[in-house]
Amino acid sequence: MNEMMTIGVGGLAVHVPRARVDLREWCTWTGQSPEKILAVVGRSFRMPGRDESVYTMAASAALQLIERYELDPQEIGYLALGTESSTDNAVGAIIIKGMLDRALIDLGRKPTARSCEVPEFKHACLGGMYALKSAARWAALEGRGRRGLVIAADIAEYERGSTGEPTQGAGAVAMLVERDPGLFAIDLHGCGSAAAYRGLDFRKPFARHFTAGYASATQRPHDFPVFNGRYSTSCYVDEVIAALDDMFSKLDLDRRRFWDEVAGVMLHRPYHHMPIQAMAAAFVVGMGRSPSEQETFTALCRDAEVDPKVAIAEALAEVDLFEQAEREGVDAEPRPLLQRVFKRFRGSPWFRRFVSEKMSLGTSGAMELGNLYTASLPAWWAAAFAQAVDEGVELERRTLLAIGYGSGDAAEAWPLRVVPRWRDAARRIGFAESLADPIALDQTTYESLHDGREVELNAAPRRGFVVDRVGDCLRGTGQDVGIEYYRHIA
Repeated sequence: MNEMMTIGVGGLAVHVPRARVDLREWCTWTGQSPEKILAVVGRSFRMPGRDESVYTMAASAALQLIERYELDPQEIGYLALGTESSTDNAVGAIIIKGMLDRALIDLGRKPTARSCEVPEFKHACLGGMYALKSAARWAALEGRGRRGLVIAADIAEYERGSTGEPTQGAGAVAMLVERDPGLFAIDLHGCGSAAAYRGLDFRKPFARHFTAGYASATQRPHDFPVFNGRYSTSCYVDEVIAALDDMFSKLDLDRRRFWDEVAGVMLHRPYHHMPIQAMAAAFVVGMGRSPSEQETFTALCRDAEVDPKVAIAEALAEVDLFEQAEREGVDAEPRPLLQRVFKRFRGSPWFRRFVSEKMSLGTSGAMELGNLYTASLPAWWAAAFAQAVDEGVELERRTLLAIGYGSGDAAEAWPLRVVPRWRDAARRIGFAESLADPIALDQTTYESLHDGREVELNAAPRRGFVVDRVGDCLRGTGQDVGIEYYRHIA
Protein backbone atom coordinates (compact mmCIF):
# COMPACT_ATOMS: atom_id res chain seq x y z
CA MET A 1 0.00 0.00 0.00
CA ASN A 2 1.15 3.55 -0.76
CA GLU A 3 2.47 4.80 2.61
CA MET A 4 1.68 8.38 1.57
CA MET A 5 -2.03 7.63 1.41
CA THR A 6 -3.43 8.39 4.84
CA ILE A 7 -7.08 9.06 4.01
CA GLY A 8 -9.50 6.59 5.49
CA VAL A 9 -12.07 5.75 8.12
CA GLY A 10 -11.66 6.92 11.70
CA GLY A 11 -14.82 5.52 13.23
CA LEU A 12 -17.96 3.44 12.67
CA ALA A 13 -21.42 3.42 14.22
CA VAL A 14 -24.23 0.94 13.56
CA HIS A 15 -27.97 1.43 13.99
CA VAL A 16 -30.52 -1.32 13.41
CA PRO A 17 -34.23 -1.50 14.26
CA ARG A 18 -35.19 -3.36 17.41
CA ALA A 19 -37.75 -5.64 15.72
CA ARG A 20 -35.97 -8.95 15.10
CA VAL A 21 -36.93 -12.13 13.24
CA ASP A 22 -35.12 -15.28 14.35
CA LEU A 23 -34.50 -17.36 11.21
CA ARG A 24 -34.83 -20.63 13.10
CA GLU A 25 -38.31 -19.53 14.14
CA TRP A 26 -39.02 -18.29 10.63
CA CYS A 27 -38.19 -21.76 9.32
CA THR A 28 -40.87 -23.31 11.55
CA TRP A 29 -43.42 -20.84 10.16
CA THR A 30 -42.51 -21.44 6.53
CA GLY A 31 -41.49 -25.10 6.47
CA GLN A 32 -37.91 -24.32 5.45
CA SER A 33 -34.89 -26.33 6.58
CA PRO A 34 -33.28 -24.55 9.56
CA GLU A 35 -29.98 -26.33 8.97
CA LYS A 36 -29.78 -25.00 5.42
CA ILE A 37 -31.08 -21.50 6.15
CA LEU A 38 -28.80 -20.94 9.14
CA ALA A 39 -25.74 -22.24 7.28
CA VAL A 40 -26.37 -20.39 4.01
CA VAL A 41 -28.22 -17.22 5.06
CA GLY A 42 -27.58 -16.35 8.72
CA ARG A 43 -29.31 -16.31 12.09
CA SER A 44 -31.69 -13.36 12.06
CA PHE A 45 -32.73 -10.12 10.41
CA ARG A 46 -34.17 -6.80 11.56
CA MET A 47 -37.30 -4.99 10.38
CA PRO A 48 -38.17 -1.30 10.65
CA GLY A 49 -41.25 -0.37 12.65
CA ARG A 50 -44.01 1.73 11.11
CA ASP A 51 -42.41 4.90 12.49
CA GLU A 52 -38.96 4.14 11.05
CA SER A 53 -37.56 4.87 7.60
CA VAL A 54 -34.21 4.79 5.86
CA TYR A 55 -33.74 8.42 6.87
CA THR A 56 -34.42 7.87 10.58
CA MET A 57 -31.97 4.94 10.64
CA ALA A 58 -29.31 6.94 8.80
CA ALA A 59 -29.65 9.94 11.09
CA SER A 60 -29.63 7.72 14.19
CA ALA A 61 -26.35 6.12 13.11
CA ALA A 62 -24.84 9.51 12.26
CA LEU A 63 -25.74 11.06 15.62
CA GLN A 64 -24.37 8.00 17.38
CA LEU A 65 -21.07 8.44 15.50
CA ILE A 66 -20.85 12.13 16.44
CA GLU A 67 -21.43 11.36 20.11
CA ARG A 68 -19.22 8.27 20.45
CA TYR A 69 -16.25 9.85 18.69
CA GLU A 70 -16.77 13.27 20.28
CA LEU A 71 -16.86 15.04 16.92
CA ASP A 72 -17.22 18.75 16.45
CA PRO A 73 -20.20 19.00 14.04
CA GLN A 74 -18.76 22.24 12.63
CA GLU A 75 -15.82 20.24 11.23
CA ILE A 76 -18.09 18.10 9.05
CA GLY A 77 -17.71 19.43 5.50
CA TYR A 78 -19.03 16.45 3.55
CA LEU A 79 -22.13 14.44 4.49
CA ALA A 80 -23.03 11.71 2.02
CA LEU A 81 -25.80 9.11 1.97
CA GLY A 82 -25.46 5.83 0.11
CA THR A 83 -28.76 4.00 -0.30
CA GLU A 84 -31.16 2.33 -2.67
CA SER A 85 -34.11 2.83 -0.29
CA SER A 86 -34.57 6.60 -0.45
CA THR A 87 -38.18 7.68 -0.80
CA ASP A 88 -37.63 11.20 -2.11
CA ASN A 89 -36.54 11.64 -5.71
CA ALA A 90 -35.43 15.23 -5.21
CA VAL A 91 -33.27 15.31 -2.08
CA GLY A 92 -31.32 12.86 0.04
CA ALA A 93 -28.51 13.55 2.49
CA ILE A 94 -29.82 17.04 3.25
CA ILE A 95 -32.68 15.31 5.09
CA ILE A 96 -30.12 13.67 7.37
CA LYS A 97 -28.31 16.96 7.88
CA GLY A 98 -31.55 18.67 8.86
CA MET A 99 -32.43 15.98 11.40
CA LEU A 100 -28.94 16.09 12.89
CA ASP A 101 -28.87 19.88 13.13
CA ARG A 102 -32.16 20.09 15.01
CA ALA A 103 -31.16 17.29 17.38
CA LEU A 104 -27.74 18.81 18.04
CA ILE A 105 -29.27 22.19 18.83
CA ASP A 106 -31.76 20.51 21.18
CA LEU A 107 -28.79 18.85 22.90
CA GLY A 108 -27.14 22.23 23.41
CA ARG A 109 -24.54 21.79 20.68
CA LYS A 110 -23.69 23.56 17.45
CA PRO A 111 -25.17 22.13 14.24
CA THR A 112 -23.14 20.79 11.34
CA ALA A 113 -21.41 23.37 9.17
CA ARG A 114 -23.49 25.33 6.65
CA SER A 115 -20.59 24.90 4.20
CA CYS A 116 -21.24 21.15 3.98
CA GLU A 117 -21.77 19.16 0.79
CA VAL A 118 -24.75 16.77 0.94
CA PRO A 119 -24.76 14.29 -2.00
CA GLU A 120 -26.67 11.02 -2.25
CA PHE A 121 -25.22 7.99 -4.06
CA LYS A 122 -27.24 5.22 -5.63
CA HIS A 123 -26.03 2.05 -7.23
CA ALA A 124 -27.85 -0.84 -5.60
CA CYS A 125 -25.69 -2.28 -2.81
CA LEU A 126 -22.57 -0.36 -3.90
CA GLY A 127 -23.89 3.12 -3.11
CA GLY A 128 -22.22 3.21 0.30
CA MET A 129 -18.78 2.39 -1.09
CA TYR A 130 -19.17 4.94 -3.87
CA ALA A 131 -20.14 7.52 -1.23
CA LEU A 132 -17.15 6.56 0.91
CA LYS A 133 -14.75 6.70 -2.04
CA SER A 134 -16.07 10.12 -2.99
CA ALA A 135 -15.67 11.36 0.58
CA ALA A 136 -12.09 10.03 0.68
CA ARG A 137 -11.27 11.89 -2.53
CA TRP A 138 -12.86 15.04 -1.06
CA ALA A 139 -10.77 14.69 2.10
CA ALA A 140 -7.60 14.17 0.08
CA LEU A 141 -8.12 16.99 -2.41
CA GLU A 142 -10.14 19.74 -0.75
CA GLY A 143 -11.08 18.78 2.79
CA ARG A 144 -8.52 21.15 4.34
CA GLY A 145 -8.47 19.19 7.56
CA ARG A 146 -12.24 18.91 7.87
CA ARG A 147 -14.00 15.59 8.16
CA GLY A 148 -16.50 13.67 6.10
CA LEU A 149 -19.47 11.73 7.40
CA VAL A 150 -20.80 8.93 5.19
CA ILE A 151 -23.91 6.91 5.98
CA ALA A 152 -24.81 3.67 4.22
CA ALA A 153 -28.45 2.87 4.99
CA ASP A 154 -31.02 0.55 3.48
CA ILE A 155 -34.16 -1.51 3.96
CA ALA A 156 -34.01 -4.90 2.24
CA GLU A 157 -37.50 -6.31 1.89
CA TYR A 158 -38.91 -9.14 -0.18
CA GLU A 159 -42.38 -10.50 -0.73
CA ARG A 160 -43.40 -13.26 1.63
CA GLY A 161 -43.00 -16.63 -0.03
CA SER A 162 -40.23 -15.44 -2.37
CA THR A 163 -36.73 -16.92 -2.34
CA GLY A 164 -35.42 -13.61 -1.04
CA GLU A 165 -37.62 -13.54 2.06
CA PRO A 166 -35.03 -14.93 4.52
CA THR A 167 -32.45 -12.42 3.24
CA GLN A 168 -34.29 -9.33 4.45
CA GLY A 169 -32.81 -6.73 6.78
CA ALA A 170 -32.64 -3.06 7.73
CA GLY A 171 -30.02 -0.79 9.21
CA ALA A 172 -27.47 1.95 8.79
CA VAL A 173 -23.74 2.36 9.29
CA ALA A 174 -22.16 5.78 9.72
CA MET A 175 -18.49 6.23 8.81
CA LEU A 176 -16.09 9.00 9.78
CA VAL A 177 -13.77 9.96 6.90
CA GLU A 178 -10.61 11.86 7.74
CA ARG A 179 -6.92 12.37 7.16
CA ASP A 180 -4.71 10.40 9.54
CA PRO A 181 -7.65 8.06 10.22
CA GLY A 182 -8.22 6.21 13.48
CA LEU A 183 -9.18 2.79 12.03
CA PHE A 184 -7.86 2.17 8.53
CA ALA A 185 -6.46 3.93 5.48
CA ILE A 186 -7.82 3.38 1.98
CA ASP A 187 -5.29 2.95 -0.81
CA LEU A 188 -7.10 5.03 -3.42
CA HIS A 189 -4.33 4.39 -5.97
CA GLY A 190 -4.82 0.64 -5.64
CA CYS A 191 -8.62 0.42 -5.67
CA GLY A 192 -10.01 -1.86 -8.37
CA SER A 193 -13.25 -1.10 -10.20
CA ALA A 194 -15.51 -2.97 -12.59
CA ALA A 195 -18.88 -2.26 -14.22
CA ALA A 196 -21.05 -3.96 -16.83
CA TYR A 197 -24.73 -3.46 -17.65
CA ARG A 198 -26.68 -6.62 -16.81
CA GLY A 199 -30.23 -5.70 -17.82
CA LEU A 200 -32.65 -7.89 -15.92
CA ASP A 201 -30.51 -8.49 -12.86
CA PHE A 202 -31.88 -7.20 -9.52
CA ARG A 203 -33.84 -4.02 -10.36
CA LYS A 204 -36.49 -1.68 -8.94
CA PRO A 205 -38.31 -0.10 -11.90
CA PHE A 206 -41.05 2.30 -10.84
CA ALA A 207 -43.45 0.63 -13.27
CA ARG A 208 -43.75 -2.43 -11.03
CA HIS A 209 -45.93 -0.46 -8.62
CA PHE A 210 -48.57 0.00 -11.33
CA THR A 211 -48.58 -3.59 -12.58
CA ALA A 212 -51.76 -5.52 -11.79
CA GLY A 213 -51.13 -8.26 -9.25
CA TYR A 214 -47.69 -7.01 -8.16
CA ALA A 215 -47.32 -7.59 -4.40
CA SER A 216 -51.10 -7.49 -4.05
CA ALA A 217 -51.05 -9.00 -0.54
CA THR A 218 -49.13 -6.06 0.91
CA GLN A 219 -51.24 -3.22 2.31
CA ARG A 220 -48.50 -0.59 2.55
CA PRO A 221 -45.92 1.15 0.39
CA HIS A 222 -43.20 -1.41 -0.35
CA ASP A 223 -39.97 -1.69 -2.25
CA PHE A 224 -39.87 -5.34 -3.29
CA PRO A 225 -37.30 -5.77 -6.08
CA VAL A 226 -37.59 -7.52 -9.39
CA PHE A 227 -34.86 -10.13 -9.28
CA ASN A 228 -33.57 -13.36 -10.79
CA GLY A 229 -31.62 -15.16 -8.11
CA ARG A 230 -29.40 -17.50 -10.09
CA TYR A 231 -28.57 -14.84 -12.67
CA SER A 232 -27.83 -12.34 -9.90
CA THR A 233 -25.38 -14.79 -8.34
CA SER A 234 -23.55 -15.17 -11.66
CA CYS A 235 -23.39 -11.39 -12.00
CA TYR A 236 -22.03 -10.97 -8.47
CA VAL A 237 -19.28 -13.54 -9.01
CA ASP A 238 -18.28 -12.22 -12.42
CA GLU A 239 -18.05 -8.59 -11.25
CA VAL A 240 -16.01 -9.50 -8.15
CA ILE A 241 -13.50 -11.32 -10.37
CA ALA A 242 -13.24 -8.29 -12.68
CA ALA A 243 -12.75 -5.83 -9.79
CA LEU A 244 -10.00 -8.01 -8.31
CA ASP A 245 -8.28 -8.18 -11.70
CA ASP A 246 -8.27 -4.39 -11.86
CA MET A 247 -6.98 -4.05 -8.30
CA PHE A 248 -4.11 -6.46 -8.86
CA SER A 249 -3.16 -4.71 -12.12
CA LYS A 250 -2.80 -1.44 -10.18
CA LEU A 251 -0.98 -2.90 -7.18
CA ASP A 252 1.47 -4.93 -9.27
CA LEU A 253 1.54 -7.61 -6.55
CA ASP A 254 2.02 -11.35 -6.67
CA ARG A 255 -1.46 -12.72 -6.00
CA ARG A 256 -0.35 -15.74 -4.04
CA ARG A 257 1.76 -13.60 -1.73
CA PHE A 258 -1.12 -11.16 -1.27
CA TRP A 259 -3.52 -13.94 -0.27
CA ASP A 260 -0.97 -15.35 2.17
CA GLU A 261 -0.35 -11.98 3.84
CA VAL A 262 -3.81 -10.37 3.89
CA ALA A 263 -5.30 -10.39 7.40
CA GLY A 264 -8.96 -10.34 6.45
CA VAL A 265 -11.24 -10.45 3.41
CA MET A 266 -14.73 -8.94 3.59
CA LEU A 267 -17.28 -8.69 0.80
CA HIS A 268 -20.78 -7.38 0.33
CA ARG A 269 -22.95 -10.07 1.92
CA PRO A 270 -26.54 -10.43 0.71
CA TYR A 271 -26.41 -13.66 2.72
CA HIS A 272 -23.71 -15.51 4.63
CA HIS A 273 -22.60 -17.97 1.95
CA MET A 274 -22.37 -15.54 -0.99
CA PRO A 275 -18.91 -14.06 -0.17
CA ILE A 276 -17.50 -17.57 0.29
CA GLN A 277 -18.95 -18.67 -3.03
CA ALA A 278 -17.54 -15.62 -4.82
CA MET A 279 -14.06 -15.99 -3.37
CA ALA A 280 -13.88 -19.67 -4.34
CA ALA A 281 -14.79 -18.75 -7.91
CA ALA A 282 -12.26 -15.90 -7.95
CA PHE A 283 -9.48 -18.23 -6.84
CA VAL A 284 -10.32 -20.90 -9.42
CA VAL A 285 -10.64 -18.46 -12.33
CA GLY A 286 -7.37 -16.81 -11.21
CA MET A 287 -5.60 -20.16 -11.22
CA GLY A 288 -7.01 -21.00 -14.65
CA ARG A 289 -5.62 -17.76 -16.06
CA SER A 290 -2.19 -17.99 -14.39
CA PRO A 291 0.55 -19.91 -16.26
CA SER A 292 2.43 -20.45 -12.98
CA GLU A 293 -0.52 -22.30 -11.40
CA GLN A 294 -1.42 -24.64 -14.24
CA GLU A 295 -0.20 -27.71 -12.39
CA THR A 296 -2.40 -26.97 -9.36
CA PHE A 297 -5.34 -26.04 -11.59
CA THR A 298 -4.99 -29.23 -13.64
CA ALA A 299 -4.99 -31.40 -10.52
CA LEU A 300 -8.09 -29.60 -9.23
CA CYS A 301 -9.89 -30.12 -12.55
CA ARG A 302 -9.07 -33.81 -12.57
CA ASP A 303 -10.42 -34.16 -9.03
CA ALA A 304 -13.65 -32.55 -10.28
CA GLU A 305 -13.62 -34.83 -13.37
CA VAL A 306 -13.35 -31.86 -15.73
CA ASP A 307 -11.09 -31.58 -18.79
CA PRO A 308 -8.41 -29.02 -17.77
CA LYS A 309 -8.09 -27.62 -21.29
CA VAL A 310 -11.82 -26.90 -21.51
CA ALA A 311 -11.79 -25.43 -18.00
CA ILE A 312 -8.90 -23.11 -18.91
CA ALA A 313 -10.82 -21.96 -21.97
CA GLU A 314 -13.80 -21.11 -19.75
CA ALA A 315 -11.56 -19.24 -17.31
CA LEU A 316 -10.03 -17.17 -20.09
CA ALA A 317 -13.28 -16.46 -21.92
CA GLU A 318 -15.05 -13.12 -21.47
CA VAL A 319 -18.78 -13.85 -21.17
CA ASP A 320 -21.45 -11.23 -21.88
CA LEU A 321 -23.89 -12.35 -19.20
CA PHE A 322 -26.72 -10.08 -20.35
CA GLU A 323 -26.44 -11.24 -23.95
CA GLN A 324 -26.34 -14.87 -22.79
CA ALA A 325 -29.39 -14.36 -20.57
CA GLU A 326 -31.33 -12.85 -23.49
CA ARG A 327 -30.32 -15.73 -25.73
CA GLU A 328 -30.55 -18.71 -23.33
CA GLY A 329 -32.57 -17.46 -20.37
CA VAL A 330 -31.60 -16.26 -16.90
CA ASP A 331 -30.74 -19.75 -15.64
CA ALA A 332 -27.98 -20.22 -18.21
CA GLU A 333 -24.64 -21.00 -16.58
CA PRO A 334 -21.77 -18.84 -17.94
CA ARG A 335 -19.04 -21.28 -16.84
CA PRO A 336 -20.75 -24.69 -16.60
CA LEU A 337 -17.64 -26.86 -16.22
CA LEU A 338 -15.90 -24.46 -13.88
CA GLN A 339 -18.94 -24.63 -11.63
CA ARG A 340 -17.95 -28.22 -10.84
CA VAL A 341 -14.40 -27.05 -10.12
CA PHE A 342 -15.68 -24.21 -7.90
CA LYS A 343 -17.67 -26.69 -5.83
CA ARG A 344 -14.70 -29.04 -5.51
CA PHE A 345 -12.41 -26.18 -4.51
CA ARG A 346 -14.83 -24.90 -1.83
CA GLY A 347 -14.42 -28.22 -0.05
CA SER A 348 -10.62 -28.29 -0.27
CA PRO A 349 -8.58 -28.07 2.95
CA TRP A 350 -6.71 -25.00 1.69
CA PHE A 351 -9.84 -23.00 0.96
CA ARG A 352 -11.58 -24.09 4.17
CA ARG A 353 -8.52 -22.86 6.07
CA PHE A 354 -8.57 -19.59 4.10
CA VAL A 355 -12.21 -18.99 5.04
CA SER A 356 -11.51 -19.83 8.68
CA GLU A 357 -8.42 -17.65 8.93
CA LYS A 358 -9.21 -14.77 6.56
CA MET A 359 -13.02 -14.46 6.39
CA SER A 360 -14.28 -15.34 9.86
CA LEU A 361 -13.50 -12.12 11.75
CA GLY A 362 -16.81 -10.35 12.39
CA THR A 363 -18.84 -13.04 10.62
CA SER A 364 -20.77 -14.12 13.69
CA GLY A 365 -21.95 -10.57 14.34
CA ALA A 366 -22.82 -9.98 10.69
CA MET A 367 -24.97 -13.13 10.65
CA GLU A 368 -27.30 -11.41 13.13
CA LEU A 369 -28.07 -8.51 10.78
CA GLY A 370 -29.54 -9.97 7.62
CA ASN A 371 -29.01 -8.17 4.33
CA LEU A 372 -28.45 -4.44 4.79
CA TYR A 373 -27.85 -3.84 1.07
CA THR A 374 -25.37 -0.96 0.85
CA ALA A 375 -24.70 -1.10 4.61
CA SER A 376 -23.84 -4.82 4.62
CA LEU A 377 -20.10 -4.48 3.99
CA PRO A 378 -19.47 -1.59 6.45
CA ALA A 379 -21.54 -3.47 9.03
CA TRP A 380 -19.15 -6.42 8.60
CA TRP A 381 -16.25 -4.00 9.16
CA ALA A 382 -17.87 -2.82 12.39
CA ALA A 383 -18.43 -6.37 13.61
CA ALA A 384 -14.86 -7.36 12.66
CA PHE A 385 -13.14 -4.48 14.44
CA ALA A 386 -15.35 -4.88 17.51
CA GLN A 387 -14.51 -8.60 17.71
CA ALA A 388 -10.80 -7.96 17.10
CA VAL A 389 -10.49 -5.47 19.96
CA ASP A 390 -12.54 -7.66 22.31
CA GLU A 391 -10.49 -10.79 21.58
CA GLY A 392 -7.07 -9.17 21.31
CA VAL A 393 -6.60 -9.89 17.60
CA GLU A 394 -3.52 -8.10 16.28
CA LEU A 395 -4.34 -5.98 13.22
CA GLU A 396 -1.83 -3.14 13.44
CA ARG A 397 -0.41 -2.30 10.00
CA ARG A 398 -2.10 -5.39 8.54
CA THR A 399 -3.87 -5.29 5.18
CA LEU A 400 -7.58 -5.99 4.80
CA LEU A 401 -9.39 -6.51 1.51
CA ALA A 402 -12.86 -5.00 1.06
CA ILE A 403 -14.96 -5.97 -1.97
CA GLY A 404 -18.24 -4.19 -2.60
CA TYR A 405 -20.84 -5.06 -5.18
CA GLY A 406 -23.99 -3.50 -6.56
CA SER A 407 -26.41 -5.19 -8.91
CA GLY A 408 -26.75 -3.80 -12.36
CA ASP A 409 -23.62 -4.28 -12.12
CA ALA A 410 -20.56 -2.74 -10.53
CA ALA A 411 -17.93 -3.79 -8.01
CA GLU A 412 -15.05 -2.25 -6.07
CA ALA A 413 -12.01 -4.02 -4.57
CA TRP A 414 -10.10 -1.96 -2.03
CA PRO A 415 -6.90 -2.68 -0.10
CA LEU A 416 -7.16 -1.22 3.40
CA ARG A 417 -4.34 -0.73 5.91
CA VAL A 418 -5.15 -0.89 9.63
CA VAL A 419 -3.47 1.98 11.48
CA PRO A 420 -1.46 1.61 14.72
CA ARG A 421 -4.02 3.34 16.95
CA TRP A 422 -7.03 1.37 15.69
CA ARG A 423 -7.96 -0.10 19.09
CA ASP A 424 -9.25 3.16 20.57
CA ALA A 425 -11.50 3.78 17.58
CA ALA A 426 -12.67 0.15 17.56
CA ARG A 427 -13.68 0.30 21.24
CA ARG A 428 -16.04 3.17 20.43
CA ILE A 429 -17.96 1.26 17.76
CA GLY A 430 -20.23 -0.38 20.33
CA PHE A 431 -21.39 -3.10 17.96
CA ALA A 432 -22.94 -5.26 20.69
CA GLU A 433 -24.78 -2.27 22.15
CA SER A 434 -26.25 -1.50 18.71
CA LEU A 435 -27.85 -4.95 18.62
CA ALA A 436 -29.03 -4.88 22.24
CA ASP A 437 -32.64 -4.85 23.44
CA PRO A 438 -34.23 -6.57 20.42
CA ILE A 439 -37.96 -7.26 20.19
CA ALA A 440 -38.57 -10.84 19.05
CA LEU A 441 -41.36 -11.07 16.48
CA ASP A 442 -43.73 -14.02 16.45
CA GLN A 443 -45.27 -15.21 13.20
CA THR A 444 -48.45 -13.14 13.44
CA THR A 445 -46.61 -9.94 14.32
CA TYR A 446 -44.01 -10.47 11.63
CA GLU A 447 -46.59 -11.08 8.91
CA SER A 448 -48.71 -8.13 10.01
CA LEU A 449 -45.74 -5.77 10.13
CA HIS A 450 -44.44 -7.04 6.81
CA ASP A 451 -47.78 -6.71 5.02
CA GLY A 452 -48.82 -3.42 6.58
CA ARG A 453 -51.72 -4.66 8.67
CA GLU A 454 -52.53 -3.17 12.06
CA VAL A 455 -50.12 -4.39 14.71
CA GLU A 456 -49.26 -3.28 18.23
CA LEU A 457 -45.48 -2.99 18.31
CA ASN A 458 -43.75 -0.54 20.59
CA ALA A 459 -40.38 -0.78 18.89
CA ALA A 460 -39.16 2.80 18.95
CA PRO A 461 -35.37 3.03 19.17
CA ARG A 462 -33.90 3.62 22.59
CA ARG A 463 -32.20 6.70 21.15
CA GLY A 464 -32.33 8.23 17.71
CA PHE A 465 -35.07 9.36 15.36
CA VAL A 466 -38.58 8.29 14.39
CA VAL A 467 -41.12 9.47 11.85
CA ASP A 468 -43.54 11.65 13.82
CA ARG A 469 -46.07 12.09 11.01
CA VAL A 470 -46.38 12.20 7.23
CA GLY A 471 -47.81 15.24 5.49
CA ASP A 472 -51.06 14.98 3.53
CA CYS A 473 -51.69 18.50 2.21
CA LEU A 474 -52.06 18.16 -1.55
CA ARG A 475 -53.45 21.53 -2.70
CA GLY A 476 -53.12 25.17 -1.82
CA THR A 477 -50.30 26.61 0.23
CA GLY A 478 -48.14 24.49 2.49
CA GLN A 479 -48.18 21.40 0.27
CA ASP A 480 -46.46 18.53 2.07
CA VAL A 481 -48.11 15.36 0.83
CA GLY A 482 -45.81 12.37 1.48
CA ILE A 483 -43.18 14.43 3.31
CA GLU A 484 -41.99 12.89 6.58
CA TYR A 485 -41.64 14.91 9.77
CA TYR A 486 -39.22 13.56 12.35
CA ARG A 487 -38.83 13.45 16.09
CA HIS A 488 -35.63 12.97 18.05
CA ILE A 489 -35.60 10.56 21.01
CA ALA A 490 -32.82 11.69 23.33
